[in-house]
Amino acid sequence: MPDSAVFVPHFHWDREWYEPFQVFRHRLVTALDTVLATADADPDFRFTVDGQMAAVEDYLEMRPENRDRVAALVREGRLAVGPWLILLDEFLCTGETIVRNLRMGWAAAERLGGAMPIGYLPDMFGHVAQMPQILARAGIAHAALWRGVPGSVDGHAFRWRAPDGSEVRTEFLFDGYDNGLDVLLVPDRIREALAEYAEQTAGRWGGDPLLAMAGTDHNAPHPNLADWLRKASGEQRPITVATLDEYLREHVRDEVTAVVTGELRSHVRGNILPGVLSVRLGLKQRMALAERTVDHAERMNALWSGRDESHFLDLAWHKIIESTAHDSVVGSGTDETCDQVAARLAEAAQTARAVRDAALAERAALVPGDAHLVANPLPVPRTALVEVDVVAAPDGRDLVATTADGTVHPVQRISEAPTVLSDERLDASQLERVLRRIHRRELFGLLIDRYDLTPNSLVFHLAEAPAGSFDLMTLRGEVAAAAAAHPGEWRVLTLAEARTTALAAVPVPPAGLAAFRVGPAGRPAAPAAPPVTATADRLANGLVEVTVAADGTLEVTGADGTVLTGVGRLVDGGDRGDSYNYAPPAHDVLVSEPSRVGVALLDGGPLRARLRVTRVYDWPAALAAGDRDRRAADTVPTPVDMEVEVRAGEPFVRISTAFLNGSSDHRLRLHVPLPAPVTVSASAGQFAVTERGLTAEGGWGEYPLPTFPAGSFVSAGPATVLLDHTTEYELVDDGSALALTLLRAIGSISVNIHPLRDEPAASEIPVPGAQDLGMRIENRIAVLPSAGGWRDADAVALAEEFRAGVLVARGTAPGGGPLPPDATGLRVEGRDVEVSAIRRITDPEHGPGTEVRLAALRDTASEVRVTGDFTEATTVDLLGRPAGAEPVTEDGLTLALGPWEIRTVVLR
Repeated sequence: MPDSAVFVPHFHWDREWYEPFQVFRHRLVTALDTVLATADADPDFRFTVDGQMAAVEDYLEMRPENRDRVAALVREGRLAVGPWLILLDEFLCTGETIVRNLRMGWAAAERLGGAMPIGYLPDMFGHVAQMPQILARAGIAHAALWRGVPGSVDGHAFRWRAPDGSEVRTEFLFDGYDNGLDVLLVPDRIREALAEYAEQTAGRWGGDPLLAMAGTDHNAPHPNLADWLRKASGEQRPITVATLDEYLREHVRDEVTAVVTGELRSHVRGNILPGVLSVRLGLKQRMALAERTVDHAERMNALWSGRDESHFLDLAWHKIIESTAHDSVVGSGTDETCDQVAARLAEAAQTARAVRDAALAERAALVPGDAHLVANPLPVPRTALVEVDVVAAPDGRDLVATTADGTVHPVQRISEAPTVLSDERLDASQLERVLRRIHRRELFGLLIDRYDLTPNSLVFHLAEAPAGSFDLMTLRGEVAAAAAAHPGEWRVLTLAEARTTALAAVPVPPAGLAAFRVGPAGRPAAPAAPPVTATADRLANGLVEVTVAADGTLEVTGADGTVLTGVGRLVDGGDRGDSYNYAPPAHDVLVSEPSRVGVALLDGGPLRARLRVTRVYDWPAALAAGDRDRRAADTVPTPVDMEVEVRAGEPFVRISTAFLNGSSDHRLRLHVPLPAPVTVSASAGQFAVTERGLTAEGGWGEYPLPTFPAGSFVSAGPATVLLDHTTEYELVDDGSALALTLLRAIGSISVNIHPLRDEPAASEIPVPGAQDLGMRIENRIAVLPSAGGWRDADAVALAEEFRAGVLVARGTAPGGGPLPPDATGLRVEGRDVEVSAIRRITDPEHGPGTEVRLAALRDTASEVRVTGDFTEATTVDLLGRPAGAEPVTEDGLTLALGPWEIRTVVLR
């Protein structure tokens, strides 16, 4: 039994949840006012501010006059702040976002006197496998958490090991982050209550003092807490008031022997609420878009812009990180809270887009106006399919794309634009009204190239890149004179030059730029090798083949002969759960067969071929009135469009689904049946590929539903699915199929009576917005067949290629001139290596540089080569502190990465 106790006053602060941010902030200001007043009145008082600087920043924005008071308490060690900017959901953002969260939080805490060096993760819904490495590479040796710890841990601490072997000592808050509150219920009985609790939990503590976390959600500790504890302290069991940092540095004594490796998603000692992975699909998609946009903006700014955009990029990252809070992106808040999260993520994406597009515009200014510039955000060479609008070739001649070195590349015509934009007849007195449409030179979104003015006729010729000059004031004078000389009816005709939407295959250097011009073929282009072919129900490119079956599902065949049948089967069932946990009705009705199927060919190759499969399903409209364990008898006919796409050179099939949701309380999943049952799946996310079985560890009060998160891809047997955003998946039918959740529509934050959870997760607050009624639900995946699974399929690289499209801009220099030569930014060579960041940094001591973050997603050592315009390289930790110089040769920088290693280097 522990012979002493340490109480850690704290609170847990959900920045937004069942109330929106500003409502919670009003409570936060009151709570921290109380904390500061208590600290001023009692020198023994200590307080731990939940491990997240957002609470401190939000407070000081309202109470700027208290910054010095806060900083003084931090410096004295009486107020523990940081290291995170916000307590995040670790599975619903990228590993890079986790790193930026830690960096921003640490920097903000340092400005106030120093960060708490503990990876405090008290209420996250499980923990990612690489968190120990992330913490260790930031110099943090301790973590503290609650949910997800497996049943093998029987003490109050364990060594948490990442896939690369990194470890942090982890304090297991086995009774939650509020375990000390029950002891404090009756202040005069604290000594007795503490003795009872110590006896109940004696087997956990060994020789260490009992840790009593004295705090809970959204409340400051009682101002008399320290006084109560002084009175309760005695020789038999002395009580100390401390920060969490002080407890770990000064009070724990036992050597920790228990080891846990990898992610923490056990249900044994706490609910991990896995349904948050799939509720409010739009938030997950917005998060992925914002992260991708700011990543590309940083790369473009670092490699191709002379502008310092750090303030805009920091703003974008801050808004993303705010939105990762474990009650924000998860979608477990009220409708108004989730609307604000969505708006914040949209702002982040917009801010980053402005930086990205400005950098692209800088380089497009060097490209003639009759040509285009394409930028590749990935540090590997690729041939990109670029869709552009160009002048049509005369007489229907073939079009080709010509790059700066004179090489000719194939072009596929997609569509033709109309040339007559308007044909009007009006009285001469009304001609001035037509001229008012012209803004300097712009008319109907194009520019006036020239005009023909004859008696009773005015013809405008529009172009995207006009050749001659134009003077609006001259036109006004000429039209006024002509109208006066020729009264009566006039014809005004507005013509655009014949336009074609064309798909061009353009080679682009690593993280580089390439200019190209599409025009009539002077000589034939080399055909796509091999070209994409299409029939009414089949697409193929020599690497993958897909055929539409009678029921609208797909048969996908890989180059190695792997065949996946039934791909794209949709299964819709009821959901009587809530935002935290899925729950099937006791008498569920599953709908998997369409009532009608139609197939249309959209593009026929040779660079891209597409089919649209439309299936109509009769889904129940809702759960039955008065009986949540049955689905209603009335149904909603719902057409689901599935576009199937094959591109030249890609070994996977792109699949997108879209439908207008007219049903409530249901879950829709897309199935990828497997040739034979499997017992293991693997999914990529947060710097790791994590393997999981068919079951999850149960316990506590939550059914261990084996639904899991996947970030960039998920793989089972010979089927690998590339993903656009974090997606929930499950191996179903005893491992015979991979099921991806496309939509989970529910109507309550939490339900009091849940068949798969013993206790409510929150209040039973209606959230009609989480039903997504009337919303167009879209999902985008790609299916990659390979007998050897994700490793043989090169899924790490292909997932990046699938998610990261190229950037395209029309040139803005005067047209007709030569194309600028291709430009290479940074090249990274190495199999199964993820490049999570390429960004500009400025160090006061060493000057500007380019920071590159790499992660080896494999269980064996690998060699990575980085080449580009640099002569020095330094390895830094995840907080940017130098760790050692790296030799740079004429061949660039060669790094030896260990299995699953995260490495950050700064290039100069």
